[in-house]
Amino acid sequence: MEPVLRQIGQADWMTVIIFTSALFLVLAKALFYTRFMNFIILPFNSKYVFLYNKKDKLLNWFNLFLGIFALLNFSLFIYIGIDLYRPEGMITSLLLYGIIMIFLFLFLLAKILTQLSSGAIFNSQAVITEILFKKISYFNYSGLVIFLMNLLLAFVFMGSKQIYFLGAVLAGIIFFIGWATIIKTHLKFVTSYFFYFILYLCALEIAPLIIILNTLNV
Repeated sequence: MEPVLRQIGQADWMTVIIFTSALFLVLAKALFYTRFMNFIILPFNSKYVFLYNKKDKLLNWFNLFLGIFALLNFSLFIYIGIDLYRPEGMITSLLLYGIIMIFLFLFLLAKILTQLSSGAIFNSQAVITEILFKKISYFNYSGLVIFLMNLLLAFVFMGSKQIYFLGAVLAGIIFFIGWATIIKTHLKFVTSYFFYFILYLCALEIAPLIIILNTLNV
């Protein structure tokens, strides 16, 4: 009986990515249990930000684990969106997923470096660091929602545009709560640099969403 070579299909590598991301989530919970339990209630309670905003640096193992978790899942979510709404002739594959992940990582890194640079320019490093901590926290939290949506889209409701739309809306709500919290807490700082704040929102927050929607023809 001759061995049969089996090609790796889309469902196979998506499963690997989902469970790999879950591993980072489990590590974050296992190694930082108390912090993780405070993190879970982030949109409903400011305890997590109050406890960890001042004493922690932006780069720590907890943020790193959850950041990788969120990056893997957001990349997969964007990939699934392309697979659902892709323009005619666009080929979806593991390579495309890798390209999405690299571009998303570079984009997020550029945003962080831009904000840190602006903090140095305007001599407001402490405030910018606090804002970045909150943004990263809400981004990581939205990764939990996207993870659940990826599970549903990969194994339960394959090809469901309704579930995909629900995931996008829920992630958007979390981002909105995050921004509302940031503006409320740092209102004086935002109003002092209102023009630059609006410029940042348009260039690095709103414009990328418009580009993605136009690319997918949604």
